[in-house]
Amino acid sequence: MVFLPYSATLAFKLGVAMRNRVIRIALLGAESTGKTSLSQHITRALLAQGQVATNVPELLREWCQRHGRTPAAHEQSQIAVQHAERIFSIEEGWVIADTTPLMTAVYSDYVFQDFSLYKQALVLQAKFDLTLVMGLDVAWVPDGLQRDGEHVREPVDHLIRQAMSKRQLPFKVIYGQGEARVNAALLAISQGIQNLTEPVDLIFSGAGLQPTQTQREESQYGLNQGKTVWRCDLCSDADCEHRLFTDLLK
Repeated sequence: MVFLPYSATLAFKLGVAMRNRVIRIALLGAESTGKTSLSQHITRALLAQGQVATNVPELLREWCQRHGRTPAAHEQSQIAVQHAERIFSIEEGWVIADTTPLMTAVYSDYVFQDFSLYKQALVLQAKFDLTLVMGLDVAWVPDGLQRDGEHVREPVDHLIRQAMSKRQLPFKVIYGQGEARVNAALLAISQGIQNLTEPVDLIFSGAGLQPTQTQREESQYGLNQGKTVWRCDLCSDADCEHRLFTDLLK
């Protein structure tokens, strides 16, 4: 069941009816960075506006639950293939993918030093209209077999960004706690698909809630002593992000 604590402070407004072509949005990120819950939130927001939207859950989670273990090296490829089939067999509306085969390739690299899955995974990744990469500003929590520990998050995050950058694939990094993270994702979607024929607008209303970009710029302004306004959506400097969010979370 998809659940979203949909706030009255935020309306996700779509201007015209869904066109025929499918829109695919990928959520990537290290473990315990909110991919699953955020993909559900986005899907629910679209459905609430009468859109055709499908949330494609992470196949690895189901695989681990079914087998009672994590996959071996030789089983990674088939998981990637099956997950891709799920995503690309949907030919209508919005497809919100909780991970993609690129995450399987990254973990094959990190765990097994197997780089063979990258080539096809990146070909498929290029087919998405927008890729959202989860920031590391949320606390790690245990959740079953597929989570190894907080220590794996930074190296996995690095491998994701490295793979995307080498292939010159654009992505947006999503930060924030709770509703702010949802706001950031919806804002990224509205900005990221402006080149498409269907307009998407975010309306922020109600006292006390600022657009995520405004929140981000004000926080950065304080940390930077007012020297300049930083633009994290144009930056992939992991060290910079680490310093920023270490300070913000104090």
